[in-house]
Amino acid sequence: MKEKKHQEPRGKGTEQAGKEVRKEKESAESQGLTAKKENFAEWYPQVVLKAGLADYSAVKGCMIIKPLGYSLWENIQDYFNPRIRAFGVENVYFPLFIPESFFKKEAEHAAGFKPEVAWVQGDLDADGGQGERLAIRPTSETVMYDSYSKWIRSWRDLPLRCNQWCNVVRWETKATRLFLRTREFLWQEGHCVYSTKEECDAETRRYLEEYQKLCEEILAIPVLAGKKTDSEKFAGAFYTTSIEAIMPDGKVLQMGTSHNLGQDFAKAFGISFLDKQGGKQLPWQNSWGVSTRLIGAIAMVHGDDKGLVLPPKIARNKVVIVPIIFKGKEKEVMKRAQELTGQLSSFGALLDAREEYTAGWKFNEYELRGTPLRIEIGPRDVEAGQVVLVRRDTGQKEIVKDKEIGEKVAQTLEDIQKSLLEKARRFLDSRITKARNFKELEKAIGEGKLAFAEWCGSEKCEKQVKEKTGAKSVNMPFKQQAGKDCAVCGKKAQFQVYFGKSY
Repeated sequence: MKEKKHQEPRGKGTEQAGKEVRKEKESAESQGLTAKKENFAEWYPQVVLKAGLADYSAVKGCMIIKPLGYSLWENIQDYFNPRIRAFGVENVYFPLFIPESFFKKEAEHAAGFKPEVAWVQGDLDADGGQGERLAIRPTSETVMYDSYSKWIRSWRDLPLRCNQWCNVVRWETKATRLFLRTREFLWQEGHCVYSTKEECDAETRRYLEEYQKLCEEILAIPVLAGKKTDSEKFAGAFYTTSIEAIMPDGKVLQMGTSHNLGQDFAKAFGISFLDKQGGKQLPWQNSWGVSTRLIGAIAMVHGDDKGLVLPPKIARNKVVIVPIIFKGKEKEVMKRAQELTGQLSSFGALLDAREEYTAGWKFNEYELRGTPLRIEIGPRDVEAGQVVLVRRDTGQKEIVKDKEIGEKVAQTLEDIQKSLLEKARRFLDSRITKARNFKELEKAIGEGKLAFAEWCGSEKCEKQVKEKTGAKSVNMPFKQQAGKDCAVCGKKAQFQVYFGKSY
């Protein structure tokens, strides 16, 4: 949407010009966002679309990731790749198509993915008959492990640590929710092989901890780390661990998983190795992954009624410089703005020198897109050797002298990152309720909270919670305290578990 160029009155100072810009901003046409607290379900797709993170595709159930959204995914990759390389993980790429016979080798895995697999017919065979059906990759365990059976021969080949960044297809029939539920999405999936259970256990936990660091230190989203119950574990896994975040509507979003796959896949795909004594052994395996739903989480957790709020560490352009132009003063303002852009290049500083848009229009645009820090500069600021810094998270303005600008920008970005995490953590803590019995559990779920309850470990009690409240077990904290009575049946508790509604 374009707007008539704002003409600054001649002879007015920066203060007066600033008042007019603020007036223009206040009276400008609304960005068209539903209030976040008023209707979160409507607000979320609006902010994703209007901020330019993604768009709907002509292909049903799919989405288009736009430059801003994809830059966040690239920054996640740039952060995560060096982390896993330090552990000896190497990036690979495997085919999109998987022979149907591969899926049939591990029965539990095949059954778990059967409703979501999209199939294409294979090529004609040598006799002119129809070839084997091919699955469009919903996950890569089977196609990768067929190759692993050829690559692994002895203990010297272990551990084998591979990772791939790719797309997967899961044939969702529910309504498309950008970044949260689409038929095709992008993700990262690691697949490792070890000689012992102990090593597999340790590294399964290690990758989950790396995901937790990614979410909390980079995305500023606090998470709950723990182990999934058997009914919620990954199909074919020995056990599953996960990190979970709570969204503003009270629903839980799974942010990442790390699975100990045990030895069943090794048995199914003929993966074995000779140990140092020459004996034949079955290895242990794990898999771990995060997806582009992390981008949706950033929008949901930090966004507000003005649009996105991007944590500085994930934003490509952490700073935008908006010159406030006076007629006859254009050159000196633009010269200083260009100098600032170069000075702040390490922060990905972006200079918006477009003449066809007013300063007020630009303010709205960068607030909508979530740019962490805005720098305003007009003629009087140039004369005074200063700029105006505006924080996206709070809207707070501060006048900063030129000589202090580099240090001040760095400090402010660091404080924004810290403040966003603290705010999100306070919200998470406020949404967790201790439930001592089923009545309290139902009440917590009904209020859109996460119920932390004692559980006997029976699937029957787990199903009862789901049937009566619509909630499911989220995960069980790794550190478990001595149990009392199950909140569902009243029998001796074996575990502590979070129950909540989820995406």
